[in-house]
Amino acid sequence: MMTVLDSLAQAFANITQPMMLFHVVWATLLGIFVGSLPGLTATMGVALLTTLTYGMGRDPAILVLICMYVGAIYGGSRSAILLNIPGTPASAATSLDGYPLAKAGKAAKAMALATTGSALGTFVGIVMLMLIAPPLASIALKFGSYEFFWLAVFGIMISGQLTADGNVLKGYIAGLLGLSIAMIGSEGIHAYVRFDFGIREMSGGIGLIPVMVGVFGFAEVLTAISSRRGVVERSPEKSGRSMPKLAEVVKHRVTIIRSGIIGTFIGIIPGVGEDIGAWASYAAARSRSKERDKYGKGSQEGLIAAETGNSAVVPGSLIPAITLAVPGSAASAVLIAALFIHGIRPGPMIMIEQPDFIYSIAVMLLFATFAIFVFGVTLTPLFVAVLKIPYSYLMPVVFTLCVIGPYAISQRLFDVWVMAVFGVIGFILRKMNYPMPPLVLGIILGALLDKSLRRGLILSDGDLTPFFTRPISAIFVAIILFGVLSGIPSMRRLVTGKNKGTATREQ
Repeated sequence: MMTVLDSLAQAFANITQPMMLFHVVWATLLGIFVGSLPGLTATMGVALLTTLTYGMGRDPAILVLICMYVGAIYGGSRSAILLNIPGTPASAATSLDGYPLAKAGKAAKAMALATTGSALGTFVGIVMLMLIAPPLASIALKFGSYEFFWLAVFGIMISGQLTADGNVLKGYIAGLLGLSIAMIGSEGIHAYVRFDFGIREMSGGIGLIPVMVGVFGFAEVLTAISSRRGVVERSPEKSGRSMPKLAEVVKHRVTIIRSGIIGTFIGIIPGVGEDIGAWASYAAARSRSKERDKYGKGSQEGLIAAETGNSAVVPGSLIPAITLAVPGSAASAVLIAALFIHGIRPGPMIMIEQPDFIYSIAVMLLFATFAIFVFGVTLTPLFVAVLKIPYSYLMPVVFTLCVIGPYAISQRLFDVWVMAVFGVIGFILRKMNYPMPPLVLGIILGALLDKSLRRGLILSDGDLTPFFTRPISAIFVAIILFGVLSGIPSMRRLVTGKNKGTATREQ
């Protein structure tokens, strides 16, 4: 216990230095603005900011990215409440009750409740991060090459559920595309160059950051140009105080705790994301509410549930990211890349190599949570003005960052071209409703899958049996088979038909 307390005390002492506090302030504020602007996602903000932290020290860089992540997820609620336009996908559930409250002249109250829900949801996730991450890392130490192979496959399988139109196949295709991109360049065991097509710059592989900046940043620029977006015309009314009342918070304490726990566990599932956490928490709150008829019409309980759930996903998604090197969300996938850039190797060895790091992350999240609460109750009028920025002014800034970011890391023009090419690819895939997070997850997990498969075959002398007979591997195989089969429409209809038939016979 003293070790944990000492680690937390050391983390607090580190973060409370003046320069670190300055990083908390500007990065969280920037994240809130990024999340507030429709079309700019938390993943895009973290990806762009990662390129600007390359010359920073380890702790300041990770602190800045976490504050951006927390701030962006929270910031999406501003435009969702004020204009019925979710700033991020995670805030879609927030708009259901937040906007009706704003139309009823309770915009400030709605934002106060959302601020409270976001802060408390993140806090619940932080507590669970400290409780779950260390034992999960201990269990992960039992993983070998066979288990890591199936873990990577599991991550790709989960990515199939990230499609906007429910087409699981599109998610798998995007994930496999990411795996294919990860295979380019020197392989990890014998450094044999593959799929370079005679291009010398490709022998080192395709960089993750240029790809992410392209598919999230430059693709958004192309989308804005093609749709000719302008300025958001409607302005919200001014009303009331923006400080939440303690009595209202206590009234919804059960909803807050339940939504925080649901959001955290949703975050632990690789690749699911904050939007699912919000909807799952919202659905759970509605099913247990005594005021179901108010949901969708301005329910304070529904608003708190949605915001608590999506914010709790943030620390929850960092649990598998840190202990298993498997991202719980698209933004945490970017954070994994940033950790490697700054000399931190996430995975089962983290509790042995850097046992204090998890507690440092928890303290960083805590300070970011405090920052969003302070900004949330003081800067409401400013949010309204920022939301009026025309895309004709905003997108050139985004494009400039897209070009400067990848080039600043390696000083190679090749990475700028990679960003541009994948920006076009991302734009085309978006038009066809293909999701981008599975592509990023595929690139992240590609090296792990490739090396684990070949190491396992070397250890077993080419025998595939250990991949299926080891206990943890067998569990992963069963989960993956169930996930894939349940994603096939004909199988779902078969199961549904059997259930209906059983119900009919019983009647």
